Amino acid sequence: MTVRATGRLWGVGLGPGDPELVTVKAARLIGEADVIAFHSARHGRSIARSVAVPYLREGQVEEPLIYPLTTETTDHPGGYQGAIDDFYADCAERLAAHLDAGRDVVVLCEGDPLFYGSYMHMHKRLSHRYVTEVVPGVTSVSGASAVLGRPLVERDEVLTVLPGTLPAEVLAERLAATDSAAVLKLGRTFTKVRDALAEAGRLDEAWYVERATTGQQRMAPLAEVDPAGVPYFSLALIPSPVNAAHPASTGSPATTAQASVPPGTTVTVSVPASVPASVPVGGPVEAPVGVPVGRHATGGDRSRGEVVVVGLGPAGRPWLTPEAQEALAAVDELVGYGPYLDRVPPNPRQRRHPTDNRVEAERAAHALELALTGSRVAVVSSGDPGVFAMASAVLEVACEPRFAGVPVRVLPGLTAAHAVASRAGAPLGHDYCVLSLSDLLKPWEVVAGRISAAARADLVLAIYNPASRSRTWQVAAARDLLLEHRVPQTPVVIGRDVGGAAESVTVTTLGDLDPAAVDMRCLLLVGSSTTRVAERGGGRVVFTPRRYPA
Repeated sequence: MTVRATGRLWGVGLGPGDPELVTVKAARLIGEADVIAFHSARHGRSIARSVAVPYLREGQVEEPLIYPLTTETTDHPGGYQGAIDDFYADCAERLAAHLDAGRDVVVLCEGDPLFYGSYMHMHKRLSHRYVTEVVPGVTSVSGASAVLGRPLVERDEVLTVLPGTLPAEVLAERLAATDSAAVLKLGRTFTKVRDALAEAGRLDEAWYVERATTGQQRMAPLAEVDPAGVPYFSLALIPSPVNAAHPASTGSPATTAQASVPPGTTVTVSVPASVPASVPVGGPVEAPVGVPVGRHATGGDRSRGEVVVVGLGPAGRPWLTPEAQEALAAVDELVGYGPYLDRVPPNPRQRRHPTDNRVEAERAAHALELALTGSRVAVVSSGDPGVFAMASAVLEVACEPRFAGVPVRVLPGLTAAHAVASRAGAPLGHDYCVLSLSDLLKPWEVVAGRISAAARADLVLAIYNPASRSRTWQVAAARDLLLEHRVPQTPVVIGRDVGGAAESVTVTTLGDLDPAAVDMRCLLLVGSSTTRVAERGGGRVVFTPRRYPA
């Protein structure tokens, strides 16, 4: 038996944002890698990944490294630095698991990996353990100089690169003492940087460049820029003073085609057709700004396991919240009903434990037992885990004394009721109730009593689990109970597999509701006395007005 050596780690620079500025070597390594890792903020959208899209291939494992950070505070005992150090250590161990298994890992990084790059934190923690190579990339400073069409430095001039996070007095001192300068990491530091440029007497020379080389590129004399609209991925540039006969406020930058544009104009840059239109090239900030948020900022005692119950929403990744994506990326073990587990992209670093749909207590106990051994475990549910799903089952078992020390978190998901409602219009616009027709865990008499009570109260009903292979009579029974209190013309929405490949949404009435058209993949929405169906734009919309008649 041949044992494969450990994998190789690559830190790959992607350049400033235009996918055509990715180097030939970087493109080749991205396509060859077993694992692609990339950083993002908690929204889950990664600028680095969006730049690399043309070079990715099917079947690659993706490791999103999601910062648990925004501008809020943290209760981590080590403060900001402690939380971020724990986050980087956790990410490094996730990548190490792939490397130890012989998988080559590419960590994507905008710009150059070792120039204020997020990759360097993985490099410091892993390069002494594995064969590692860094592939340089075009920096944002070079990209900004190119789109301005102004030299950075000439002859014996000095270029100073500064982070905008420095104290104002330090910025002013450094800016006054140099020939050319680039100030990075603007965003919330913009006003301070602008004031420092004025203090140094350099404001009239300074240019503002935002998302250079991308389709969202913008450049203007810095003095004319509104601080409210400045993103993190922007910089201030003082180009070479040689041959600069006029200050920046009287000149015009050049686009990549060297065409003059008026100050403050947004410049549109051609992006290759291979980049999908939905890819947010140069999108929102993904580097850590400010301090970490949340009580679980990957901090605390990482030797302790935990269980996180994750709502996957009703279908694929577009319905998955960034918080859920973050949790799924970080865990060691995945537990859940088999078809739901299949909706989570495979990652060979993680172990999967699929089960049957009717063993909720056993599934919960298994997850908690795994956490007792130190594993971080995700229990997955379709929709929201607190709505007829696994959150209740896990918490019930977690209350047993043997699991008293296991932390349990519940992450919400988009519910099936809300997904179906959105496809039909707004049928849940007023008071409504949610109930399950299944009598597996409660007597039918209880179900029937609740249907009648909701009908008498004139509530819209969202009905889960309306039918199955073994339960074929309850839809008709529920319809008949509702018709005791509702007119036959009451609108009914039948949503099947919403968000999936076989999605269908049917609008009918309570009187015409055919039980044979309803199966286990359906959810029913039954309107109230005020729910309306209207013709609009060649189709029909269903909504329940917010105002109830007196």
